[in-house]
Amino acid sequence: MAKGDGEYIVLVNGKVETYTNWEDIPSSFENIIKFNPTAPKQPHTKEDHEYMNTFKDKLYEFMEKEEE
Repeated sequence: MAKGDGEYIVLVNGKVETYTNWEDIPSSFENIIKFNPTAPKQPHTKEDHEYMNTFKDKLYEFMEKEEE
């Protein structure tokens, strides 16, 4: 599993697109429809927990990029 892996559904230029890594989401889009990052397999290390704690901030980052 790579950082940023998951399922992300985004409205881009009026078309629903699905991405498997948040790095692939374009910088310009209308809406983030689904944000579902993949958590590392258990047992989680301290680094895993630090990474999972970034999920909420990453979602907010994408929400700020949404165009009206």
